[in-house]
Amino acid sequence: MPDLPLAAAGSLGGLPERCDLLVVGGGINGAGIARDAAGRGLSVVLVEQHDLAAHTSSASTKLIHGGLRYLEHYEFGLVRKALIEREVLLRSAPHIMWPLRFVMPHDPSMRPAWMIRMGVWLYDHLARREVLPGSEAIRLAGHPAGEPLKPEFSRAFVYSDGWVDDARLVVLAARDAADRGAAVLTRTRVTGAEQAEGGWRVHLRDTGRADATDGDGRSTGAPGARTVRARALVNAAGPWAMQFLQGGMQRAGRRSLRLVKGSHIVVPKLFDHPMAYLFQNADKRIVFAIPYERDFTLIGTTDVEHREDPGRARADAGEIAYLCELAGRYFRKPIAPSDVVWSYAGVRPLLDDESGDPSAVTRDYLLEFETAPAPLLTVWGGKITTFRKLAEEAVDTLAPALGHHAPAWTRGAKLPGGDLSATIPETGLPDRDFQSFLQASARALPWLPQPLLARLARLYGSRIDRVIGDARSLADLGEEVAPGLHEAELRYLVREEWAREAADVVWRRTKLGLRLSAADVARVEDWLRAHC
Repeated sequence: MPDLPLAAAGSLGGLPERCDLLVVGGGINGAGIARDAAGRGLSVVLVEQHDLAAHTSSASTKLIHGGLRYLEHYEFGLVRKALIEREVLLRSAPHIMWPLRFVMPHDPSMRPAWMIRMGVWLYDHLARREVLPGSEAIRLAGHPAGEPLKPEFSRAFVYSDGWVDDARLVVLAARDAADRGAAVLTRTRVTGAEQAEGGWRVHLRDTGRADATDGDGRSTGAPGARTVRARALVNAAGPWAMQFLQGGMQRAGRRSLRLVKGSHIVVPKLFDHPMAYLFQNADKRIVFAIPYERDFTLIGTTDVEHREDPGRARADAGEIAYLCELAGRYFRKPIAPSDVVWSYAGVRPLLDDESGDPSAVTRDYLLEFETAPAPLLTVWGGKITTFRKLAEEAVDTLAPALGHHAPAWTRGAKLPGGDLSATIPETGLPDRDFQSFLQASARALPWLPQPLLARLARLYGSRIDRVIGDARSLADLGEEVAPGLHEAELRYLVREEWAREAADVVWRRTKLGLRLSAADVARVEDWLRAHC
């Protein structure tokens, strides 16, 4: 069988020599800016040193939310901006985002009921809602939300936010950018950049596999290198933003980042209903417990100062014990570190506002734009919910400096797979539309087992037809390389979603890693090595 074309893998050999905009960082902000700029007709190169969403952007609590707790810190502008974006995002990709109800058990020793009632009322009314229902107070006795909780919690407040598959959101934004003409380079590092001809001369180095070969199949022996001329440069390197300025460009940043590690744990399912929980703690932190991947519960997050390499962030024993203890304070069933089936951690690059408490540091963003010696925009801070708005503002800032005046376009645009209108009449209600799409897909593809169909529909939406191709039976999907993972899906992930290694597939493009053995993952790795 011939090797698969790495159309999405970003070979340096196919890179243009010049572009309007070079974006450094393949997290949610970099992918969002590349998408917006490419959609306005700018020539764009997006460069990521590892895999897309390899770090912070795949290690979130996976919420599309305004940030109810930020109201306590008087960040009304940030909360309103994020609340407006919630429904914009939910409509753009109903396969990877959906509404979620949150239950906050009331603990009189934490915050008084009147304060919580006022907070959720304000949360309801800071921005217009068309998709999400408003808040309410409930009695927990006899309510499904009360069943897994300890009996001392008798009442709760319920409000709405959204859920997102964060890593897939990044990949879909990058896929949309590529579909609109952007060159997306993964496993490519910017080794330096200097001013040249009113723009930037940017030096790139391929950091891919050491066993890479040339066109004749001979080992290259070393990663490749290229230079690109860019009229403008975007530093969206997230936790590495300051390091990029100081190391790659020998420039001093005028802002500073505060790196805060957030850790999460995944345990076997603790409750059967579809709602999530928000728990308060005596240290004023809050922790979420969220239904996850059908058979699990996701619990997080922590806020811990991080001074080491952001790429090596891990949930430590103290954080895992903290999350277990806090969840166990509310749930009837005790939770121990031995129950944890997976943990992950990410470093959030927060704009340093000199707050003493890491959990109180602002989650808002700042765009720092310089025109001399050449156009350079640095992204400081940010959160997943506001990525589209951040990207729009970034390109609004950059485009005039490039003599480009195309209008913003992403507010009403669908992400790849999010347009379901060819299959169903859309109602504008994301959860209802997806269920209709799933039912229609089951009628059109009766030979696909229901669990596999549901998984593929959730991951790929209306692009499920690109995954299965001309298949008319399960056998047509090719070898089942690992349980539930067939060659057809692997080929799609390599061809269109930049997958190169097993972790790309089983943790970021899918969450099959929760169910696969080490031997299963090794087979996926072997398949990728053989076919890429």
